Amino acid sequence: MTEELTYQIAFASIRGMNRLMADELLARVGDERRFFEASQSQLGAVMGAPNRIFDDRYRAELVERARREVEFVRNHSVKTLYFRSPDYPRRLTEAEDAPLMLYSLGPADLTAGHMLAIVGTRHATPYGCDFVRRLIEELHERLANPLTIVSGLAFGIDAAAHDAALKCGVPTVGVLAHGFQTIYPAQHRSMAASMVRGSGGLLTEYGHEAPIHKGNFVARNRIVAGLCDCLVVAESASKGGALITADLASGYSRDVFALPGRISDRYSAGCNALIASNTAGLITGADDLIRAMGWPEKDAAEVAQPSLFENLSEEEQAIIDYLTEHGEGQINVMTVALNRNIGRLMGQLIDMEFRKLILSYPGGKYRLA
Repeated sequence: MTEELTYQIAFASIRGMNRLMADELLARVGDERRFFEASQSQLGAVMGAPNRIFDDRYRAELVERARREVEFVRNHSVKTLYFRSPDYPRRLTEAEDAPLMLYSLGPADLTAGHMLAIVGTRHATPYGCDFVRRLIEELHERLANPLTIVSGLAFGIDAAAHDAALKCGVPTVGVLAHGFQTIYPAQHRSMAASMVRGSGGLLTEYGHEAPIHKGNFVARNRIVAGLCDCLVVAESASKGGALITADLASGYSRDVFALPGRISDRYSAGCNALIASNTAGLITGADDLIRAMGWPEKDAAEVAQPSLFENLSEEEQAIIDYLTEHGEGQINVMTVALNRNIGRLMGQLIDMEFRKLILSYPGGKYRLA
């Protein structure tokens, strides 16, 4: 088994290898071991033409590197997912450029239930983060089948999605652009550990010796896009990795959704463009996603219906009523509208935010949580 895995890892590491080429090569040679045990001239004869990947020294280096990878995998409880194995994620088999080998940490089931990818800018605003939190909470409460959240463990929207999933007890998978020897960004090591210890995990196509390279972050987007049933772009500027991922997902025939924003907001420009070009459907909450995807919901009796605002004073209820009617409130305007002393109102708003009844935004603005 160890030898078989060694040759699989080595074969998957061949520069420029894709699934179409791999299937053709293995059909002619027989299996991975024979590819590496054959001589350079034998491979050239079988394939009908010479190729750089047949070089004896190059193939020997791949095998030696693969042996070190097998040792790392065994010592760190890493699961390997080879493209010819039955446990390879079935959704990724639909993507022609999917990796031949994946490395997985954690108990996440990459084949069952609903897989939802959520991506966006690293410069997430409270608007985007609040939307992500609400979306995951509502889907978790309402969906009949298990939900898994997929993202890239980056700052901003990625982190908001992973964090919201962890708090709800929803499995969440972080797709890395490097091997398991490190976690980038380092600030997310604790989050990554929580994902692995919980019901989620980490996934990468890179061996533990692979260095962090800028190009890998773009390449990993195809895994995020291919692994999901649908993808949501929560916030994005007019250019960015989230738009690349959305384009990839669309190319894989995945449903793409985008959160609209004001035309003056820099980090809504990309989402608005996706919607305007019909690349993405407009999404404002769980209802839009459930309806578009046709995902079955729990019976009404199974869905908890808690009281949103309990034990409110008369003045607190007035704040809730104002925000419900106006959508948001600016503290100076609210002092006049509610006939309230600014110091007293400020204290009430802080207390209500602490109780997660409202959310604060830049400029002294507040909205319902």
